[in-house]
Amino acid sequence: MNPDTDLAPAVESILEAARERTGGDEVVDVDARSLPDAIAQAEADDRVPVIAEVKPTSPTSDGTRDDDPVELAEAMVAGGATAISVLTEPSHFGGSPEALTRIREAVDVPVLRKDFVLREKQLDTVEADLLLLIVRFLETDALEELIGAARERGFQPLVEVHDRSELEAALEVGADIIGVNNRDLARLEVDLETFESVAPHAPDEVTLIAESGVSSPADVRRMREAGADALLVGSAIMDHGAADSDVTENTRRLVSAETEDET
Repeated sequence: MNPDTDLAPAVESILEAARERTGGDEVVDVDARSLPDAIAQAEADDRVPVIAEVKPTSPTSDGTRDDDPVELAEAMVAGGATAISVLTEPSHFGGSPEALTRIREAVDVPVLRKDFVLREKQLDTVEADLLLLIVRFLETDALEELIGAARERGFQPLVEVHDRSELEAALEVGADIIGVNNRDLARLEVDLETFESVAPHAPDEVTLIAESGVSSPADVRRMREAGADALLVGSAIMDHGAADSDVTENTRRLVSAETEDET
């Protein structure tokens, strides 16, 4: 993949900052909490498996949430979140590895480190159960090496794709947890048809996650009907435009989308 092709200026800026970041001084090993097991438990409990995202801000959000990240994560779990995603990118999303560490100590669900990892040393930044790797930003050999290195450390790699060709690249290097991002990286526009066009080509044994653009119970049902095993939801839960928004209720509304009528 060519990481510099058809990217929005904001994404190029994020990548430039990522290239300059290093990792920790020592190899990080983790005893990971299983995302597939957590998804299965949510299903057994009649909850939609939702990975709720602690994201203080982003280039596409309307504002910033200054709440304590641990309190936000605990509220999401109280609302039924299956897992927590934590932005650790500091320059554009207001995240930090320290926030992830605090959250992972406070909750008992899997925690995803969402960042822009480009080389192996950056794996050794913080313990997390899952680690995001984005196909668009990595050559095939580098992606394969990072998946292997992440697994050696105990991480579960969540490999993000945006179209069918990227899905094929992810499958070629053995990805078994795959996220389909509905946000286009060139225009930063969201289209749920992205997931619907890619999902039919994913093998049944892959854990498939719909990312971005889910804002209502109707969106939840649409993505689930298209084959999503889980959904990664950030802005609709964080609600950056309303600092006093009830994160627990926002989460509960989505995880119960298949068992309650939309109100």
